[in-house]
Amino acid sequence: QVQLVESGGGSVQPGGSLRLSCAASGSIKSINAVGWHRQAPGKQRELVAGITSKGSIDYVDSVKGRFTISRDNAKNTVYLQMNSLQREDTAVYYCNADLVGDGKNLVGFVNLWGQGTQVTVSS
Repeated sequence: QVQLVESGGGSVQPGGSLRLSCAASGSIKSINAVGWHRQAPGKQRELVAGITSKGSIDYVDSVKGRFTISRDNAKNTVYLQMNSLQREDTAVYYCNADLVGDGKNLVGFVNLWGQGTQVTVSS
């Protein structure tokens, strides 16, 4: 069984910070590319940050300079540090990852979505 679990969401005031985690577990060897997505009520899901297996990073313009994506390969975990949060950042945040199987219980690759974590920015 392979799982992708997000954590770290919550409620903060404008200008506050949160750090989201996306941890992969189970029959995997490593994580390749990962994207953090968000979906606000009544809006389409959008990709806000992505990181490749080699560490190449990209952000949507609205979060550049405020959000930082990073990864800890030893822990099979990817993080999203969110600073200077704005009301417009309120959404459910999801991670999506390409996972490499361990070759025993999981052969090849699998793409998974996490269950989502709520981020609410309000005063």
